[in-house]
Amino acid sequence: MCPVTVPGEPDLRPVGPPPATGRRRFGAACAAGATALAALVVLAVVTRGGDGIQDAGSAGPADKASTTASLPWPGDGQTSVSVEGVGALGDLGTRGAQKPVPIASVTKVMTAYVVLRGHPLDEHGTGPGITVDQQAADESVSGIESTTRVDEGRRLDERRLLELMLIPSGNNIARLLARWDAGTEEAFVAKMNRAARDLGMRDTTYTDASGIGPANTSTSQDQLKLARAAMRQAAIRSVVAMRSTSVPGVPGEIKNTNTLLGESGVIGLKTGSSTPAGGNLMWAATAPDRDGHERLVLGVVLHQRAGSSPQQGLEAAVSASGSLVAGVRAWVSANVPGKR
Repeated sequence: MCPVTVPGEPDLRPVGPPPATGRRRFGAACAAGATALAALVVLAVVTRGGDGIQDAGSAGPADKASTTASLPWPGDGQTSVSVEGVGALGDLGTRGAQKPVPIASVTKVMTAYVVLRGHPLDEHGTGPGITVDQQAADESVSGIESTTRVDEGRRLDERRLLELMLIPSGNNIARLLARWDAGTEEAFVAKMNRAARDLGMRDTTYTDASGIGPANTSTSQDQLKLARAAMRQAAIRSVVAMRSTSVPGVPGEIKNTNTLLGESGVIGLKTGSSTPAGGNLMWAATAPDRDGHERLVLGVVLHQRAGSSPQQGLEAAVSASGSLVAGVRAWVSANVPGKR
């Protein structure tokens, strides 16, 4: 064996002439091995930043798990979060059992996605005019669901109807768009479920276009896939970032149900609440990386205070999401390297 010198202790080997030739070769080999080992140690220290802490920009799964564990994850329901465009580093993970739960009006994100697949709009496009039918007008005075007032016979363009569906969460508008796109709501729902399969949302089922039925179910992981696809649509991005809209012929502004808009970089997406579903929020936000470049962060928080009133559930979802967004933004600033 090579003689071992313990760091911090004196080398007690005698100093004198070199040993015999055979031993000299053995000692040289040991010295070369020790030099190589020392080089590896130095290299390891350099790659770990010199202080034994791995650079967060190259953190492995175990390191990332330890840092994301400190995020303020909701203690209820299920949650998934992702930082887009940074590969595996951006998958911040999921909390809560991934079993399908009612998603209420978050359903309308898929409704918008399917409508735009068939009738694309750019960021400022308005699209064709659509005539409000009697059913949509009659449903707009319902006192038992979220609706938006529209008058029979009025023509509203596709863009304005998307606003009235996504901003105040008009159920009657979702059904109107479904009939316009596919002829019947049932035919449109079939398109929604096909789109879900195309996106790999294997634990998702849609049964209506508005989300009013409790059989519209999904998981936070599945809805995160939809959020990613939806935010690639310029029309959806621009609509969900609006704090309010209006209806021609109806005075006043209609405010967005997502009260986080404009706070902590939040730029969307969609709320949903009911007694069976509790409170749900699919959100999008920007977060500065270590060099100050803005990164897109997507998150889904589902099933907050299920069984309570829709308002209580929504307040819980918004509060939990607000804390999580702030925590994730701080994480991105500390851990995500700048763009190259």
